[in-house]
Amino acid sequence: MSTSFYLRPIALADSPQSEEGEAIRLGGGMVYASRFALIEREAGRVTARSRYSVPELRAALDQLPDAVREQFDNMQRGQAPLQCGARTVRLDQPQVMGILNVTPDSFSDGGQFMDDPEVAHAHAAAMVEAGAAIIDVGGESTRPGAAAVWEGDELKRVVPAIERLAAMGAAISTDTRRPAVMEAALAAGAHIINDVSALRHDPRSMEFAARSGAPVVLMHAPGSGEDLHADGHYADVVLDVFDWLRERRDAALDAGIPREKIVLDPGLGFGKTLAENLALMNALPLFHALGQPILLGVSRKRMIGALNNEAPAHKRIGGSIALATRGMDAGVQLLRVHDVAETVQARDVWRGLRDAALTDFSQLAG
Repeated sequence: MSTSFYLRPIALADSPQSEEGEAIRLGGGMVYASRFALIEREAGRVTARSRYSVPELRAALDQLPDAVREQFDNMQRGQAPLQCGARTVRLDQPQVMGILNVTPDSFSDGGQFMDDPEVAHAHAAAMVEAGAAIIDVGGESTRPGAAAVWEGDELKRVVPAIERLAAMGAAISTDTRRPAVMEAALAAGAHIINDVSALRHDPRSMEFAARSGAPVVLMHAPGSGEDLHADGHYADVVLDVFDWLRERRDAALDAGIPREKIVLDPGLGFGKTLAENLALMNALPLFHALGQPILLGVSRKRMIGALNNEAPAHKRIGGSIALATRGMDAGVQLLRVHDVAETVQARDVWRGLRDAALTDFSQLAG
């Protein structure tokens, strides 16, 4: 029976000097890790757990399995920027991805931007002006219980919106799981494929994504058919999602998608209970061990209402900011959100705090 290994950061720092240099930079960003838990698992059960500081881990690496050394190296990989036409999206600091749903039934803003192209265009322009690095355009709701959308309808919804965004020079991702929509969206001016099925929904998707040369976002969802929320059963949600994303990353690499064009999303809210979503939020630093940029989509999610007197979606901004900040503290590179201006403001304040910490040597001896 094979043993799986997971190297999870368990102590984070806002600067290396606060740990006398005994910390590593996670994902090339503005977060540092100084202590780690090495978790061993067999047949879905954790069998051992040991803890290391950075010096202890470096001293032990030669005696540890290759998988552990690979994960330690992965955590320290700097992430290449995403090239989106004339725009370059740097991933050495958190970036905000604004959501534009041109759907009648999305859980938060369904129908709000579908019927009037001018309203949708004005909203997208406002998000770009507010600081969104990328606009994510979706024409199919992925909320639990949402009806499947005919491909032709999805195309009619997203292509005009993407064309108008492209005309204003925005960086654009297309939120779709259908290769025909991916192709039409990229032709209309989109730059990134954001697939909530991680290129599993249609067997042609992986081939097209590789051929297109576009960056791809691979999101975890337990369902393999129309219902992405189905079959959400986990021995350990954190480690199971980690293994699943590693398999999808490797499948994308095998298909010819370059490593620097793969982004991973743990899929908060997709086929997961409140407790499982919270476990994933608390374990986000672990996912740097996969060596890819991390996208976090928790904006206005049901988990916020569950923790706050069943607050409706439009009253979940405070919770969304709290979760986004938690993601930034974990080194997440991309935040997919509805409330762009508020999240950008939170990001800018967070970054100011990090910049101050990184340049503060006042309490070091000598």
